[in-house]
Amino acid sequence: MSHKALLSAKEVNIILHRLACQLIENHYDFKNTVLIGLQPRGTFLAERLAQILEQDYKVKNIKLGFLDITFYRDDFRRGEKILEANTTQINFLVEDKNVVFIDDVLYTGRSIRAALTAIQSFGRPKEIELLTLIDRRFSRHLPIQPNYRGRQVDAINEEKVKVKWVENDGEDAVYLIKN
Repeated sequence: MSHKALLSAKEVNIILHRLACQLIENHYDFKNTVLIGLQPRGTFLAERLAQILEQDYKVKNIKLGFLDITFYRDDFRRGEKILEANTTQINFLVEDKNVVFIDDVLYTGRSIRAALTAIQSFGRPKEIELLTLIDRRFSRHLPIQPNYRGRQVDAINEEKVKVKWVENDGEDAVYLIKN
């Protein structure tokens, strides 16, 4: 198994700041916008973006939540591997809010489809956008595209894109892994 570095810690940091600036351009004061990190891996990206928005760009009152989509997935109970649920942490309504889903890698689009269904339990959003660090653009099964993307990666199906976060993996980096 070989792996190739796609993004270093410095490049990840530059991309995070660019994504934060794009969010500010479109949502300004975030009064009617909520950020929702998709469990489990989107939470690291969502927390980091919220931190950058608050500390570096002085945006106040960021509403940040985490959505578990396990029971909304179309592959739930289909494989041999038992899926473990994460905790949904959304302590606000999304009714008439602009929701920004945040996930680390957009691959087939099935996780986003599940998130679109799951978020309905918290109200009916005015608009939903998608922010992803990595867009595997040639791997989509559903017609879902990100509004904000850090980097497009052309990877064949046998290759995996692995995003590592310093909070969980000890480093900020993105790797392309070949089996």
